Amino acid sequence: MNLENLKNYFERIFGKAILIAVPYGWHIVFFFIPLLIVFGLSFSDSIVGAPPFASIISWVDESFLQIRLNLWNYQLLKEDSLYLSGYVESLRIAGLATFFCLLIGYPIAYGISRVNAKTRIILLLLVILPFWTSFLIRVYAWIGLLNYHGIINNFLLDLKIISQPLPLNNNKFSVCLGIVYSYLPFMILPLYSALEKIDYQILEAAYDLGCKPARAFWTITVPLSMKGIIAGSMLVFIPAVGEFVIPELLGGPDTIMIGKILWTEFFTNRDWPVAAALAMAMLILLVLPIIGFQKFTMQPQEKE
Repeated sequence: MNLENLKNYFERIFGKAILIAVPYGWHIVFFFIPLLIVFGLSFSDSIVGAPPFASIISWVDESFLQIRLNLWNYQLLKEDSLYLSGYVESLRIAGLATFFCLLIGYPIAYGISRVNAKTRIILLLLVILPFWTSFLIRVYAWIGLLNYHGIINNFLLDLKIISQPLPLNNNKFSVCLGIVYSYLPFMILPLYSALEKIDYQILEAAYDLGCKPARAFWTITVPLSMKGIIAGSMLVFIPAVGEFVIPELLGGPDTIMIGKILWTEFFTNRDWPVAAALAMAMLILLVLPIIGFQKFTMQPQEKE
């Protein structure tokens, strides 16, 4: 092997290594290491101090390494009904918001996928446009709309539709509405991506064979867009479960979501070990649908 071939060989090997090292290094530094820190913190003891937790690793007589794991943090999650109710409430609200996002987003994505290219760009721009405004400002604006004497109630009162203001804010309805409004683009974009790839000549063939539009939609369009439905539902459901800003601004005292409980444990109670255990339990809960989605998307490739 001459010098030129050796040089090309090392450039090819190290070029591939650098190309692979960048994404893996990013995930290790910004995901895996912080996850390990939170995981270790979930087994520590809460103390009064800075930081407010004891190390799980200590030296005994400078000769023996001692690792103390406090399992009470996870035991507390099972025994205290507040945490269980917070998880259940978060799953319920996130599931309901995901359903309404799908109900609203599917017709929008379907309509965008059927128009011409120029109109499609404009409609997609309108879907993405809310991201150009601060998330906090967009959520905070709903307070003025939903308040007891807000714009919506005043408008309905002026039209004599209602005789007294409706309780639209500080409840589960306002939280669900805020999540649907904020995360709707995350549902529309994957659905559009799936619907745009469908060959609509299949539908025309079904119509020629006597299939009615409604039946063709449920038997052809929906199954072919199922990956977009699952991807959009996950993009809405997973962040909605741990949402903190929307429940804090639009939810009342009866709205107990796990994001608010995590904030309280970290910054009010300063019980970092319990908060870390909460975060790890929620992560495990949300990893399961991701694994299921990966298996679903890998099935067609395995069959091929």
